[in-house]
Amino acid sequence: MNWLLPGGVSTFAGDIDRLYYVILGITGAAFVIVEVALIWFLIKYRARPGRKAYYTHGSVKAEVIWTTVPAVVVVMIGILSGGVWNQIRGRDSVPPGALPLAVHAKQFEWLVTYPGPDGQLGTDDDFERRNDLRLPVDTPMVIALTSEDVIHSFFIPEFRVKQDVVPGMTIRAWFEATATGEYSLACAELCGNGHTTMGGTVTVLSLDEYTQWLADPSRTVASR
Repeated sequence: MNWLLPGGVSTFAGDIDRLYYVILGITGAAFVIVEVALIWFLIKYRARPGRKAYYTHGSVKAEVIWTTVPAVVVVMIGILSGGVWNQIRGRDSVPPGALPLAVHAKQFEWLVTYPGPDGQLGTDDDFERRNDLRLPVDTPMVIALTSEDVIHSFFIPEFRVKQDVVPGMTIRAWFEATATGEYSLACAELCGNGHTTMGGTVTVLSLDEYTQWLADPSRTVASR
């Protein structure tokens, strides 16, 4: 098991990573403390010949401590997370001028609708690609997510993007890739027998390459 996140290539990856490692450190320390205390109690209070059991109703002081400390930690994590949450999921979080795409999930594929050269979805030059998501680098993108059948989850690990896709709803997710290359698009919600086959490729291009590709989506993009 790898506890480290893959390299982040989106504008908010750094903020998410910092929160992840803070939470990992806190929960890891709590795990060690609890396990050490458990072993210590097992040894110290083990049964011994001639030793009578001692019955107690507990300690109010100990109960206050183990309730207050986790509560304070949880509140602190919530405060630290608030700004990042608003940046990614806030009502006005999508940057002005973000380029639109539509992604329709169904068992077991991702159907990506591109707006064509006019940059507008819902017009005659829209076109669709299966399991093939292409994006320009350093450009905010806003994705309209829909599902045909069951709940799926749109997940690009390197972008730190994970958004459930719910039937009957159109849900927006936005991100801005910061490096060209190829990445994986996965479904992170168990969605049926073919769940493990529901994957796609995310290709991040330069803005010029992306514009040229939109004009002719059948062209082969050169390796970078």
